[in-house]
Amino acid sequence: MAQSNTGILLVNLGSPDSYEPADLKVYLREFLTDKRVIDLPAPIRKTIVEAFILPFRPKESGEAYELIWWDEGSPLIVITQQVIDKLQQRLGKDVPVSMGMRYGNPSIEAGFDELMEKNPNLERVFLIPLYPQYAMATTETVIEKAKQVWLSKYSHLEVEFKEPFYDDPDYVKALSESIKPYIEEHDIDHLLFSYHGVPERQIKKRDITGDHCLKCEDCCNVNSPAHTFCYRHQDLMTTKNVAKYLDLDNREFSYSTAFQSKLGIDPWLTPATDAELVRLAEEEGVKKIAVCCPAFISDCIETLEEIGIRGKEDFVEAGGEDLVLIPCVNDSDLWIDTLEKWCAEKLTEKKVEAT
Repeated sequence: MAQSNTGILLVNLGSPDSYEPADLKVYLREFLTDKRVIDLPAPIRKTIVEAFILPFRPKESGEAYELIWWDEGSPLIVITQQVIDKLQQRLGKDVPVSMGMRYGNPSIEAGFDELMEKNPNLERVFLIPLYPQYAMATTETVIEKAKQVWLSKYSHLEVEFKEPFYDDPDYVKALSESIKPYIEEHDIDHLLFSYHGVPERQIKKRDITGDHCLKCEDCCNVNSPAHTFCYRHQDLMTTKNVAKYLDLDNREFSYSTAFQSKLGIDPWLTPATDAELVRLAEEEGVKKIAVCCPAFISDCIETLEEIGIRGKEDFVEAGGEDLVLIPCVNDSDLWIDTLEKWCAEKLTEKKVEAT
């Protein structure tokens, strides 16, 4: 088989090189100075990061990372590499596949470099941001960073980006089937869909209509072109799609959506996961809860520590009995099937064009 002139690049969020505070400081500085993460004027952003976050957060975050660190390294990096290895096996050795991280190592540039090393005659890259829903601080920043690397170093390449896939039937199946055994094998009272939160201002900034998102009643359920870039709408649709697939409305337990990982004092999407876990235990009498985190493809600090450890402690302290953390799709067979299908379609497209 001839070597493919199309390479596959999977891009995830990233991780510090270790849980030592020095490495956390390097990682957090790169992450939090991204103007699409803290979308404030540069002087204000720099002051917040350098004066109020970096003097304190690296030690705290390092302790959290240490709790979930694997012998092989950061869970997110290890899992993403497992996905790369499985996808490479599916596509065959003649299709170059690599990974990059938006922050930390290996960088997006290193991902491009690896593809070119595998095939110096590469003509095209299919880049998949590993985020189901679109947000400034995820899909958008990956695309913009990749464009910088591409245009400055490999401008001869053709690069195509995978669009958000929250409503892709194969992804919905992979996600739903990853949740299914946990809600069927555990006698739960409630299933919580916990998505990474974002500031409300970011939702409004990406409203291409200028007058829909968070401005009209029930905006996420009123058809609008704004939904193309609306993170909140895409989160709620993810919950709706999974609920339909798993027939959650006819189960004996209830379910809901919340948003985690708030940073700062500005209004963020609500309800907040940490507060919701407490409320469900104290006010709703929920004793056994399962939590899935569909904004994440791979388990990481936000799932393993924030939900699996701290979230569980808060829930039990509020009167709950047990919290079951449902793993992300990680390197499950159905998720690899989905990635393989997307990549095969792109590889087939190129062959058709060539003929």
